[in-house]
Amino acid sequence: MENAKPYVAIVDDDASVCRAIRRLLLSIGIDADTFQSGDEFLSAWSDVSVRRPGCVILDIHMPGTNGLEVQRQLSGYGIPIIIITAFDEIDLRQQALASGAAGYLRKPFTDSILLSTVEMALQGASSSDPE
Repeated sequence: MENAKPYVAIVDDDASVCRAIRRLLLSIGIDADTFQSGDEFLSAWSDVSVRRPGCVILDIHMPGTNGLEVQRQLSGYGIPIIIITAFDEIDLRQQALASGAAGYLRKPFTDSILLSTVEMALQGASSSDPE
């Protein structure tokens, strides 16, 4: 089956973060694509021929459409969203989780924490860093 592998979209304006996460996911058999902005991801999302991700890893602070706005626009689709951010802002964390984020991770995070959060999101659970 062509789409048997899980597929994750990574949305972050830091290309090195995108590359590192993609490489990690590919190493365990999860297909992944990267997007440098919320606008780029939403543009791809609007193309009906594009494969729908089983999970989206989404940075909050990006130029143009920020991660919380992307999360809001995806809210009706039932796709688990993992928020990643370098900023420790309690109000943003609460807003993201209240809006249904499957996880909230502060950068830098370990590979094992990211992988366990992605696996839980793909299985429908939720996770976040300890406060």
